[in-house]
Amino acid sequence: MNVHGRDLRYFVAVAEELHFTRAAERLFVSQPALSKQIRMLERQLGTPLFAREPQGVTLTAPGEALLPHARAVLAAWDEGWRAVQEATAAQAATLVVGMSTSPGRGGLLPAIRSRFTAAMPDAVLRLRQVGWQDPTAGLADGGSDVAFVWLPLPDQRRYEYVVVAEEPRLVAMPDGHRLAGRESVEFAELLDEPFLALPEAAGPLRDYWLATDARGGRPARIGAEVASTEETYEALVAGLGVVLLATGNAPLITLGGVTTRPVTGISPSRFALAWPAPTASTRPGPLVRAYVEACRRATR
Repeated sequence: MNVHGRDLRYFVAVAEELHFTRAAERLFVSQPALSKQIRMLERQLGTPLFAREPQGVTLTAPGEALLPHARAVLAAWDEGWRAVQEATAAQAATLVVGMSTSPGRGGLLPAIRSRFTAAMPDAVLRLRQVGWQDPTAGLADGGSDVAFVWLPLPDQRRYEYVVVAEEPRLVAMPDGHRLAGRESVEFAELLDEPFLALPEAAGPLRDYWLATDARGGRPARIGAEVASTEETYEALVAGLGVVLLATGNAPLITLGGVTTRPVTGISPSRFALAWPAPTASTRPGPLVRAYVEACRRATR
């Protein structure tokens, strides 16, 4: 049996008003048209839904039985319609992708973009460059919808993430450094070296790139603080210190005068796409979900 949503909406209006004229005014239809539609619905169901008496209109037992189900169907349809409207609006919206350094890594961004665009052809992607003093690349202040970040994140429970690359950490040093001729360097040999450090605002990420957990409680010597790739390169060639970096970022630093070597005795780096974790009142929107899925497919 095919019953139109319009018929159920008409039925609910009459059931709530218990008056055909008032229900017709509420629905912006004529009273005869409403009465005709209700009679057609009753014929489809094979039973009267209303008792029409001189003193007024009342629901029959079948009408009483149908009413809660009709309301539930209409509520579900209204929710579905809202979801369609939200998804349609989202397709034409903008997604802000935060990053502190270019993801690079074999064309990762173009691969994600092509998959995302196929799913959301009307959406606009905007890349946001964020300084290293914000390890969340704009997630914390809400300026980025998703972001490419290094783990660990501060207050990591606030975010969800998918790891897109796990890479050994290298040490970068000036070409003339005493360890530059080695094939690899044991981290214990770097304990007394001055290190280039992220700003203190980077929190646990600063400690991570100083490999604090591998120092046995010995504090790191800080040669300089750096907040960008350019500052890092200039500090390296000036001999202000050495720095740990992920393998995938080595091309950003080795521009001349800088040597990188694998480091043993420390864990590999983890590069991830992160986004705000759902809460009781918010959840990731369609654009965020589509970008995350595109990222998973591109790195699968």
